[in-house]
Amino acid sequence: MEWNMNRIPTVTKNLLIINALLWFGAMALNRMGIDLNGIFGLHFFKASDFRLYQLFTYMFMHDGFQHLFFNMFAVWMFGSMMESTWGSQKFLFFYIACGLGAGIIQEGAQYVHWMMDLSKYAMVDLGFASVPMSEYLNMINTVGASGAVYGILLGYGMTYPNHQIFIIPIPVPIKAKWLVTGYVILELLLGLSNRPGDNVAHFAHLGGMLVGFLIIWYWRNKYRLKGRWK
Repeated sequence: MEWNMNRIPTVTKNLLIINALLWFGAMALNRMGIDLNGIFGLHFFKASDFRLYQLFTYMFMHDGFQHLFFNMFAVWMFGSMMESTWGSQKFLFFYIACGLGAGIIQEGAQYVHWMMDLSKYAMVDLGFASVPMSEYLNMINTVGASGAVYGILLGYGMTYPNHQIFIIPIPVPIKAKWLVTGYVILELLLGLSNRPGDNVAHFAHLGGMLVGFLIIWYWRNKYRLKGRWK
């Protein structure tokens, strides 16, 4: 693919620009002692730093250049195709809905973890120090467009299931439907494994895919359902 900003659909291009600008802004403000990720990232809803708007803003914040690059590469690669297929308005709705759904499901997963493992403690041992539970809850912060990106990936796999994609380091092309299936299985296994030190929001990824699946299912069946109700 040739990288040409003039050929990128409008919404996809603006998403790339907004995410990049916010990342540069977060870096600049961090040097001034202002933590933009702490303000706009998604905190656990039981934490004092949680704000309802974070369910929207978290998907535009990123923790490091690598995090930003891979998410935006996927937005460009798959988002451009899906926006061209669905149209800008439909694509923007899909992107935001998947991001919101991912955030809500991530909150649910964190609540289950808190109920099962943390709710009975007043202090949390981090290995190098013990901190009060209220402070620890504020340390739980989710950022990134990954939930929306995984929704786009699922949409691509459902719309173009037999398109073949090269994914490094796999040496042969793989059909989109098998790539999506593999990601679902991998994210589910990693999410359930609860490995120490794993800071990836696997259930947010799955949440974005689940919401994407439900939206596409509705779009595909709405006319048939309308006819049935009539």
